Amino acid sequence: MSWLILVIAGLLEVVWAVGLKYTHGFTRLTPSIITVVAMVTSVALLSWTMKTLPVGTAYAIWTGIGAVGAAVTGIILLGESASPARIVSLLLIVCGIIGLKLSAH
Repeated sequence: MSWLILVIAGLLEVVWAVGLKYTHGFTRLTPSIITVVAMVTSVALLSWTMKTLPVGTAYAIWTGIGAVGAAVTGIILLGESASPARIVSLLLIVCGIIGLKLSAH
């Protein structure tokens, strides 16, 4: 169950990371509320998973999901670069996430 909650926390990290762009420095109310709620929920869920998962593993996977998710969202929705080097780098992060999951006790 902790792993599923960790994935949800990571996906919420994507929501707030991308949401920051739409807050315009927290001057737009609705995107700001969505972003803050996603932030608080994401960190709370991460904290909950750390009751049973190693801190380093949980945090690295959470940030990895957030980083890859935000970058992919930027590529798909915001027209950001999808250069081969960027794609390979994202795949390396995914490999690291998988490696951490497989090596967790």
